[in-house]
Order: sequence, then structure tokens, then C-alpha cells
Amino acid sequence: MSQPAPLITTAQLAAILGDPALRLYDCTTYNEPVPPGSDVPYRAVPGDKTFAAGHIPGADFLDLQGEFSDTSAGPLFMMAGVPQLEAAFGRHGADASKTIVLYSIGTMMWSTRFWWMLRSLGVDALVLDGGFDKWKDEGRPVETGAPKGYPATSFEATPRAGFFVDKTTVKARIGDPSTVIVNALGPQFHQGLEPSRYGRPGRVPGSVNVPAATLANADKTLTTLADAEAKFAAQGVTRDKTVICYCGGGISATIDLLMLTQLGYDKLTLYDASMGEWARDPALPIETD
Repeated sequence: MSQPAPLITTAQLAAILGDPALRLYDCTTYNEPVPPGSDVPYRAVPGDKTFAAGHIPGADFLDLQGEFSDTSAGPLFMMAGVPQLEAAFGRHGADASKTIVLYSIGTMMWSTRFWWMLRSLGVDALVLDGGFDKWKDEGRPVETGAPKGYPATSFEATPRAGFFVDKTTVKARIGDPSTVIVNALGPQFHQGLEPSRYGRPGRVPGSVNVPAATLANADKTLTTLADAEAKFAAQGVTRDKTVICYCGGGISATIDLLMLTQLGYDKLTLYDASMGEWARDPALPIETD
């Protein structure tokens, strides 16, 4: 089965590199450890150093936590307000008239997060399948140095409702037969078998597990649609249900959301604060095996 948009292959990107309408962005962030007892699960470090060491020619760099998130919120990476995002994307030369291509290093989740954010703002973007890892492994051209950026634009959002939900909505949907809640974290964390950096181990009660990591191949590309369909179906994820995806910080769950979007699911939403909020709130129920 071929994978339709929103993915773009390395070969397809190579063919449009240099197109004046192309807006290409490295979205990489690194979650670095924090000392035991810290009140945050990790430290969000922008990937500007790895960008300078090597990036796809012409690319700009986007700092998710530093410029595109609500830094006043408790959990990291929370969706920022529309005015902040319009200003930030505009500074980086993005708008709906451009061909926006997003990529990241190590995992596609940083680029899929930006894809989901842009979609919620009414702007479609493409995610590079396999990211910078595949591009580099294929011996394609690499540029070094700081980002040169693009001419600023006026980014005008046309927000789409329903792309993000909060803990109140998630709690209300527990046990609702018209809803399936999907955890994109690994099975050991879903089952509560290992300590969690987010707080209490375990999962949102009743949630099923489709780890984002199982939707990726060894070369960092996403799995086939047939394989993804089988994985979701095995967990009772069906098109007639509202699907709420979550993970640790609302990042890896966007890989699940991208795959579900490609599969034709249209009742999709993201619990933005995810376990970074849920596991730390003793008023919220939690479940383990």
C-alpha cells in the first residue's frame, strides 16, 4: 500500500530542493535527563547544535519549546495561542501558499508534532519520511552552519476545532463506548511496569496501547498502512469512534495521529498535556497491570 500525503519521500524532496516556494524546517528537540526529584520530567533542548553540524540544504530551524509552545504552562510543549503561533511561523517565512516540509533527527515525532499543530491552524504541511537520518544515509547533500532563514511572511491561521483536548474531556470519556483512548508510549510504561519520569506509573484507565515506536521501521520511515491498520484494529481502534491519542508530552502520539489520518480516520484528537499532567495529578485515576 502506498502512503499518500502528508508524507514526502527523500527522493520527492530532493526533486523540489531549491524551489522558491519550498519552506523546509528542521524541528528537532532533545529531551535531556534532569536530576532525581526534579519537578519536570526532562529538559527540552533545541536541536540547533545538530542543525549547525548538518542539515538539508536551505533548511531553517524551529525551536518547539522555545518559540512555538506555551511556556507559561506547567507541562512542556503545550500548544501555544494562535497569535503567538502566527507570529512565530510568520517570522520563519511560512504561510499557506508555501510548500511546507518538516523533518527531524532520530525520530519523526518532532516533525509530526509541528504537522499536527499546523493542521490545527488550517495549514497543511508535509513530513519527510525517515527524516534527516534517511536523507543522510542515502548520501544526499548536507549543509552546515547556522540557519539563514526565509523572508518573513504574514501567517494567517484558520483554526480548526477539536484537535486538542484537556484532562477534563479525557476523564469524561473514560468508559465511553464511542471513544477509544490510545497511549503511544511503550508497553512497559503503559502497563506501569517501570518507574515513570512523568509521575505515577500507569495509564489513563481503559486506554489501549499502540506505541509510536512500533509504527516506525529501522530506517526511521513509517510502517506500511496495512501494518498500521492491523496494529490499530488489534486494539479496537475503529473509524466510528472518537480517538484520543496521548503519550508523555503530546509529541510521540502525533505519529499515531499521522498514521490514523493516512488511514482515513477523521475523529481524531490529542490530549496535549498527556502523562506529563495526568500522572502528576492525584485527583485523576490511573491504571496499571
